Amino acid sequence: MYATTDFKKGLKIEYNGKPFVIVEFQHVNPGKGSAFVRTRIKNLETAQVLEITFKAGEKVNVPDLDFKEMQYMYNDGESYTFMDMATYDQVVLKKDDLDDARYFIIENSMVRVTFFQNRPVTVEVDNFVELKVKETQPNIKGDTSGGGGKPATMETGLVVTVPFHISEGDVLKIDTRTSEYVEKVKK
Repeated sequence: MYATTDFKKGLKIEYNGKPFVIVEFQHVNPGKGSAFVRTRIKNLETAQVLEITFKAGEKVNVPDLDFKEMQYMYNDGESYTFMDMATYDQVVLKKDDLDDARYFIIENSMVRVTFFQNRPVTVEVDNFVELKVKETQPNIKGDTSGGGGKPATMETGLVVTVPFHISEGDVLKIDTRTSEYVEKVKK
């Protein structure tokens, strides 16, 4: 079991018999009364977000989750297909099940699929991925003093702000936790 002192962003807990992930939390210690933890949790099955307040020291169950490394095969616009490389079993997840993870997976990449009671519920990706720039404005010479950037659309549809020297076809390292540009990958 997890106590409220164990809470952290991304921790998976069981609440009312369902698997949830902690999106945000805040320990509150008011001047009067007992301390509590204000949390926002997201249901791994339905993507519903709830705001729940737990008493300090309250315990929650650890969900019965399994994880499998699987290869992303393809998507048909609405659903994404993954294959277990050991058994060749395929599982299908809807676009809503993936949330932002869909912007960080490319065909044939390996991902971690989370199962709750033998049903696939979500996908986890590495903290950093390399994606190719599909579309961006041409380079603008001399406009480097502002330190700003320009929007670039990646091969997965993700739009990130990149430095002005980035051009179409460049491969970039992207932080999947913040959806931000990290660096240009050297060839």
